[in-house]
Amino acid sequence: MAEASRAIVVGASLAGVRGAEALRREGHRGPITVVGEEPHPPYDRPPLSKRVLTGEARPDGLALPMHRGLDLTWRLGCRAAGLDLAARAVVLASGERLPFDRLLIATGTRARPWPDAGEAALAGVHTIRNRDDAARLRAALAAGPARVLIVGAGFIGCEAASACRTIGLPVTLVDPNPAPLASVLGTRVGSVVQGLLRQAGVDYRPGTRVAALEGDASGRVRAARLAGGGTVAAEVVVAALGAVRNTEWLAGAGVAADAGGVSCDGDCRVLDTHGQPVAGVVAAGDVARFPHPLAQDGPVAFEHWGHAVEQAEHAARTLAGRSDGHGPYAAMPAFWSSQFDVNIKSVGLTNGADAVAVTQGSLAERRFVAVYGRAGRTVAAVSFDSTRWLPAYAARIEAGDAFPPIVGATDQGRFAPADPGFPTRPART
Repeated sequence: MAEASRAIVVGASLAGVRGAEALRREGHRGPITVVGEEPHPPYDRPPLSKRVLTGEARPDGLALPMHRGLDLTWRLGCRAAGLDLAARAVVLASGERLPFDRLLIATGTRARPWPDAGEAALAGVHTIRNRDDAARLRAALAAGPARVLIVGAGFIGCEAASACRTIGLPVTLVDPNPAPLASVLGTRVGSVVQGLLRQAGVDYRPGTRVAALEGDASGRVRAARLAGGGTVAAEVVVAALGAVRNTEWLAGAGVAADAGGVSCDGDCRVLDTHGQPVAGVVAAGDVARFPHPLAQDGPVAFEHWGHAVEQAEHAARTLAGRSDGHGPYAAMPAFWSSQFDVNIKSVGLTNGADAVAVTQGSLAERRFVAVYGRAGRTVAAVSFDSTRWLPAYAARIEAGDAFPPIVGATDQGRFAPADPGFPTRPART
């Protein structure tokens, strides 16, 4: 790579930072500019829905550790508004154009907003995605609201509910699906999370939709009107409705990008609208949609911490021309969540699983490993406070072993595969 080569990283969060570090490590000696929409230096996001909400961590105390001597130019508080491939330039919202020879797209996601803009603007309605979101919500919780309503029982919603109960706040959690985390874990394992919610005192209401949020004359939220009748009084509402991938700035740029992400090949090279790689342009992290050997239904995009790091490093190797011999990006998907004093970890992909078996421990004890199968092959494993077996299952998943892959282990009781109970079409709040 020529020393004069100019690299731009659009996105100043985990994938962008680790990608910039990897570029230097792979020998890039030219200038590297990191563009970030937020004004804050890069920080870690997982604590935002956990320790920040309980007050155990400060929003401004989550800085990502970075290597010294990287010689990066930071353009924080600058939003990318367009990409001019012909001129090889990133266009900022200010109209400024930043020329590049190499480009890493790592713009990630943002919280899906409450669908009604007028209701979303009511004081007391929150989302959780960035540092400022978490700071505002923490202040609202510290004020001691009479009740918090959380809409959406995915990971963010359940973690926020856990944080609220940790600090003693009454909380109602509503979700249209039959069990929390049903779209990821299925209702069989999701029922364990349901038990945790109710044991902690959460007013959990499955199969429930919010028809509208209602405010008072001062413009502050006071209640949620439920579809089918009834209301929930609440002074704070948290919309935990999932994420939106930040791809709008790429409209008209000639790359394959839509609400599902930026399309890439196995080496993280961004594809154009004809499906061909764009020279010198890669993507990584939450925004990147790519083929993975475990994803049988087409390209996927992951929102996992470890994935953002590993894919950013792979993308940097591609930009530096050093991807030969590494093969396409195929790191094992993995995630973790901490809620209600339980550590949940997963490897593989549960998508499309047609069977699940509890191979260690038991659902009743809430300490177990559940293994998922699809068409006779092992595709994922999830542990609740029981991580010892996960590396072994990860190896079996990678090898495409038959389901269930490990039998007769010393700590294994009798088990029978069952229907995981995934919703036919995961409901959206």
